[in-house]
Amino acid sequence: MDTGRLPCIIAVKPWFQDHIFNDKIVLPAVEGMLQLAAHVAAAYPGININVMEDACFAKFLEIAPDAASLSTLIECSAHPDDRVQAKLLSRSQFKAMSRIKEHCKIFFSRAVPDSIHNSPRINFSAGPPTARGIKVKVDYLYRKLVPFGPSYRTLQEALHLFEHEAWGKLRAPRFPVCSNDAIQKTIGSPFPLDGALHAACVLGQQTVDFVPFPVGFRRRTVLRPTQPGSSYITRVRQTPCLDGELNFDLAIWDDGGQLYETVDGLRMRDVSSVLKKNRDKLAVVGPGEQLLHGNSGQPAQQDERIHCPGQVHAKEKNQV
Repeated sequence: MDTGRLPCIIAVKPWFQDHIFNDKIVLPAVEGMLQLAAHVAAAYPGININVMEDACFAKFLEIAPDAASLSTLIECSAHPDDRVQAKLLSRSQFKAMSRIKEHCKIFFSRAVPDSIHNSPRINFSAGPPTARGIKVKVDYLYRKLVPFGPSYRTLQEALHLFEHEAWGKLRAPRFPVCSNDAIQKTIGSPFPLDGALHAACVLGQQTVDFVPFPVGFRRRTVLRPTQPGSSYITRVRQTPCLDGELNFDLAIWDDGGQLYETVDGLRMRDVSSVLKKNRDKLAVVGPGEQLLHGNSGQPAQQDERIHCPGQVHAKEKNQV
């Protein structure tokens, strides 16, 4: 069954104002996923919305500063492999024509989450890696590396960085998820995953000279819904690059080590030449050395990037 293109009005929440890219408010990818999941849950009762596959985030969906809502379209189609593809679209109207833009695309599967959450790709535990690493204080992280406003600063205390991994604590703000019961009971709060993506972004910045943004993933599996106001742990592992993109696997647990969700095959790439020119690099060289802020509380002024054990950075590769 194909539903065609149906109108979808997205209420602009006050906290969206803190999700800024290039000085413009944009809809977070995690919110786009919620919208598609809610629509698929209503239109295809046999589909497990907690299994999302082959996601693609093609373009940012901008939000005007004074907008109370967004007029979008959702397009769904059933595929021969027993999956449903859902797209979040917008229409731009010009004098002589209109243009459709695709912002988010996901396949929803009938797979049972309990049968796939032990994927060999997600084979790490909730505890931090045992190797020596360094810490990035979150006040610095959210000022310089992932410059979002207070509502989206879900990483807590400090992000621990290692050669190929990141580990950190998350806290979901006490914002309502949405009015859809299926989403509240199945997916939960979008903020913990958003914070895990921030951790992947910072980890990726240690090996490239740009700010990586998520552009898709192979599979997201939600085993338990994260709750507003609750605390979680995330661990991110960088995997080999493919087709010029950074790749990661990540997982989210509660403080007791119970697994809540996983994302494998997360793809990130450079989407902004402006951010590439203006970004600050980090300030620690060597395994286990002091925090990013020294005794003065100010970032170092040298060639500022983290060197975890064994890493070779993009600029240095040309010097070897």
